[in-house]
Amino acid sequence: MLLTAAAIAVLLILSAFFSGSETALTGASDAQMHRLQARGNKSARTVNRLLEHKGPLLGAILIGNNLVNILAAALATSLMIGAFGEAGIVYATAIMTVLIVMFSEILPKTYAMHNPDRVALGVAPIMRPLVQIFWPVTWATQILVRGTLRLFGMRLDPEEPFLSSAEELRGAIELHNGEDKAVSHERAMLRSVLDLAEVDVEEIMVHRKTIAMVNADDPAEEILDQILASPYTRIPIWRENTDNVIGVVHVKEILRALKNAEQGSGELNIEKLASAPWFIPETTRLLDQLEAFRSRREHFALVVDEYGSLMGVVTLEDILEEIVGDISDEHDVSMPGLRPQPDGSYIVDGHFTIRDLNRQLDWSLPDEEASTIAGLVLHESRRIPDEGQVFIFYGYRFEILRRMRHQITDIRLTPPKGSAASAPKTIESSS
Repeated sequence: MLLTAAAIAVLLILSAFFSGSETALTGASDAQMHRLQARGNKSARTVNRLLEHKGPLLGAILIGNNLVNILAAALATSLMIGAFGEAGIVYATAIMTVLIVMFSEILPKTYAMHNPDRVALGVAPIMRPLVQIFWPVTWATQILVRGTLRLFGMRLDPEEPFLSSAEELRGAIELHNGEDKAVSHERAMLRSVLDLAEVDVEEIMVHRKTIAMVNADDPAEEILDQILASPYTRIPIWRENTDNVIGVVHVKEILRALKNAEQGSGELNIEKLASAPWFIPETTRLLDQLEAFRSRREHFALVVDEYGSLMGVVTLEDILEEIVGDISDEHDVSMPGLRPQPDGSYIVDGHFTIRDLNRQLDWSLPDEEASTIAGLVLHESRRIPDEGQVFIFYGYRFEILRRMRHQITDIRLTPPKGSAASAPKTIESSS
């Protein structure tokens, strides 16, 4: 009886080992394990190898765990029957249920849940040979399981993960809670980094209406005055019409030419000082454009549509601002486009982008069909609204305050009371 009781105790310890190993290995931090492996930690390397093939790992753990649990229950039943007769079956069931649940499941899993990395590093060297020993059984079991699921029309693709890495990162970012401004800013930056591969340059470019450009046919003195009056260092040059950009001149090139030649501005040939323009399509992704800026060692590109017409310009600073927020210097022209009001509403310039608004106020207005607030109003209302008209989209109230010709310039935007979650779209129009 003592030998049987000792065997049951050993089996319960093995069951606790398997239960804790399952929780620790599935909850271990991938980033921490890779960092430790890079530092030469052999246990971390073993953990990473085990996690590369989770199917055999989980199969070995489940087989080992069920094997020792069933064997322990059988030995306990035999022991109790020998001591108490048929009533021993009831005693063995009650006692083993308490022992297995408390000491072989809850206790080891609770500890492993709070210390997953430490436990994973400890059990990995033992689990690796066990996975190899149980491999034939786990392989046969997986074949049987897949065959059974296939009978019910379900297929498992081991190469297709349930969640992509980007989605997992987005979930982790949303868990980065906190009302502090620094935490909110960090969360917005992390979101923006992931969005670079999904956002087109069209959504962040400077529109052609606000680009500082010069006519190559103007007198050099006049061109020089225009360039000096501009807060920008790179200026596009056009001839005949603004769609025909023939070059981009850098202020430094003009200063260098003036210094080297020691000539007056009237003798400057601005066109010769300009570099060749770089045109990119409006559908270029920000991540691709960022890589292109790095590879070409350029900071300035002209955005064109499918017909070759100039739409705007995008710079390296524009993409960086998409990640870290507004970057201003002493030469930037302040253009406040978002003005909070005492009643909780906001007066927003029509050209203010939806992405910037969502990022600054932590809203969720859709930006798939329009990139600016004015564009959203035009898209949803299907009309050019008059001043004083009011629309309600997604629970937000849009009041048209000012319009210049066909362009909406000022909008009073009121968020829904309480939650900013999207509501069914309705339209209310009044003059």
